[in-house]
Formats: sequence, C-alpha cells, structure tokens
Amino acid sequence: MIINIPGLHNSGENHWQSIWEREHPEKFFRVTQRDWDRPDCETWIARIEEKLKHFEYQDLVLVDHSVGCVAIIKWFEKYNHLIKGALFVAPSDVDNEAYPTYITGFRPMTMAKLPFKSIVVASSNDHVVDINRAMQFAKAWSSDLHILKDAGHVEPKSGFGKWNDGLTLLQELE
Repeated sequence: MIINIPGLHNSGENHWQSIWEREHPEKFFRVTQRDWDRPDCETWIARIEEKLKHFEYQDLVLVDHSVGCVAIIKWFEKYNHLIKGALFVAPSDVDNEAYPTYITGFRPMTMAKLPFKSIVVASSNDHVVDINRAMQFAKAWSSDLHILKDAGHVEPKSGFGKWNDGLTLLQELE
C-alpha cells in the first residue's frame, strides 16, 4: 500500500498526489489532517499513527510532500515503525530562520540515518528548501537523491500535475 502524506494546505485536485490517488484508488491511501493550514507536529504525527496502525507497517511506502516529509520523519522517531520505504518530495527546511511560525513543533530537522529505503526529490530552485540543504538531508538520511532542474516546489504551480516520473521513482521503493 502506498500512503500519501501531503504538506501544508493538503494537495489540491491538480496536485500529483491527488491525481495518483484518482488514477489508482486501489493502490493509494491519503492520511488526512484535521488542520491543513496550521500544521502542528504532535497533532500531525498522532493522526498519522492513528491512520497507519490499520496497515502492516513493513508493507507501506510513504509518499510525502513538503512538511509532510518532516512529519513522517518525526512520526518514525516517535513510534519506530519500520516501513518499506519513503519518497520525500521537496522536504521543507523547518530549521530555516524564515520558516513560517504557524507551522509548529517540527524543529529541529532530524539528521540521522533512516533504517528504511528512501529517495529525496529536490528541485534546484525550490523556495521552501535550498538545494544544498536538501542534499544534506539526503546524505544524513542515507536516501538516494534525485534532483529536478528548475522544478520549484514540485507542485501544480511549478508545472507538476500528473508527474509520471514520480511514479517511476516510486517503483524503486515498491
């Protein structure tokens, strides 16, 4: 099973996560948060735990976007469930001084090796995370790194709708 963990404001209908769910409803499940506009780490990871406890953790591949990436890492730190893998797309840099203050509890960013296979997808011009910082995340987490040139925050307004290349990357984790 593939679990989508969207970031701030959820993933709208034209977001690649939503498109993947519509096109493959038997394969994807979305964890919905109660408050998409004011992410709080403890609340978000408790919700993730509540929803994922109904699955076999070792069979799960988590597909995370933005602050959803950090939520998964914090969820893993707290609950230690080993999963099959994770696709971290455009992870937010929660330690950046300019990071929004209404997103709470996600600091500091974990910089430790993860015990499951993972891929970090980063853009050369993401306004949410500098490419060098994304590269540091991938190295610290022992993730494979996939860099997209000029892909913004890998979202619809950056030109990412269906994103077939993302589905191809996901196959490496299944």
